[in-house]
Amino acid sequence: MTSLNVFSVLVVLFLTCGIVMATKENDQIIKENNCETKMGLPCVLEAFTRIFSTGSISNKCSGELVVLGKVCHSALVKRTLENPVFNDLNPATIIAKSIQTWNNCLALIDSPSPSA
Repeated sequence: MTSLNVFSVLVVLFLTCGIVMATKENDQIIKENNCETKMGLPCVLEAFTRIFSTGSISNKCSGELVVLGKVCHSALVKRTLENPVFNDLNPATIIAKSIQTWNNCLALIDSPSPSA
């Protein structure tokens, strides 16, 4: 019985350390890349709504998201998922929506403009 309790404590410590390390890693990426200053608030809200709820993202905000960069985009989404407020969300669904949003914005920005 004692070994089961010790094992349980070790598992909890391991998981807690892993979460703390992931949080620190995302925070470090965000800080080193100045991620929080690269998009305007209206576009941040549009992208957030598109990924964490339902909505669309404008061409302008797609451009800002691509300029933000994939590293910053991923780190910000992952850090948001670490917030206890979002515990009820399915991380796999959010990551999938995040990737889909990124790919859609990238394709939009990379596609040639229709000529007039």
